[in-house]
Amino acid sequence: METPPGSQDPYAGLRARMVAEQIARRGVGDERVLRAMGTVPRHLFVPEHLRDSAYEDGPLPIGEDQTISQPYIVAFMTEAIRPRPTDRVLEIGAGSGYQTAILAGLVGHVYTTEVRPRLAEAARERLAELGFANVTLRSADGSAGWPEESPFDAILVTAAAPRVPVALAGQLREGGRLVIPIGRGDQELIRLTRNPDGLASERLLPVRFVPLVLQDSGI
Repeated sequence: METPPGSQDPYAGLRARMVAEQIARRGVGDERVLRAMGTVPRHLFVPEHLRDSAYEDGPLPIGEDQTISQPYIVAFMTEAIRPRPTDRVLEIGAGSGYQTAILAGLVGHVYTTEVRPRLAEAARERLAELGFANVTLRSADGSAGWPEESPFDAILVTAAAPRVPVALAGQLREGGRLVIPIGRGDQELIRLTRNPDGLASERLLPVRFVPLVLQDSGI
């Protein structure tokens, strides 16, 4: 993502404060993640009338009963997948495209799905305008993953499931990480890592996300 020559970002100070006070101070320590959070213009991923609230510590509505996640949660989840520059990452639930943009600055390629066509098209246009060329986005139910592009080094899910979708777990390569909110009502962010012996599970953080519709029975 490039800033046009001579342009000034009136939100740069608010973004720097967001990173320092909401994210780094709360324990996110990956310097690449912090730089990405300090670079991507979150105000361009929210409705225009909410731009002055874009760097506050909370989620914001983006239409169709969906939200853009709290900045800290975006940073925490991004760090949790342990992003590497060569990774191929699957994101389920592009929403406005903000989490997608953060990932795109950190990994080799992002494949992302958004089930709501209008949100998908708006996110696609926004990401293209901002110069994120390493993103492939399609409007589809993400609970089945993206089999034809698997396996993935990491999968990040931005909606809560009652259980881990079998299809997603099956699309991780060995060493791959899946970060997903699990639960109805009270939810917990978990990380699954595919090892030679199977899947190792870790509990990370209590969270609250919109629900993910499942196509399979889960694991």
